Amino acid sequence: MTRNALALSALAAAIALASSGSALAQEAAADEKCYGVVKAGANDCETATNSCAGTSVEDGQADAWVYVPKGLCEKLVGGSLEPKA
Repeated sequence: MTRNALALSALAAAIALASSGSALAQEAAADEKCYGVVKAGANDCETATNSCAGTSVEDGQADAWVYVPKGLCEKLVGGSLEPKA
C-alpha cells in the first residue's frame, strides 16, 4: 500500500509540474515587447547602444524595451511595439 501511495504522489507531482510549465509558456506568449517606456537600467535585453539587460542609460530610451502583458504597451504614454527612430 505504501508503494502505491508513493507512486501516486510522484505521478501527481509530475502532472502538477507539467501543467505549471504550460501555464508559464502561455503567460510568456501573452507578453509583448514595449519600447520607449523603460526606466534607465531596467531594460529586458540588449539595445542598439547597450550590450545587455539592465544597461539602458536614460528613461524612455527609444530602443530599450521591456516585456508587458499583450495589449498594455499601446496604452502606456510613450509606449510603442516597434523601436522608435
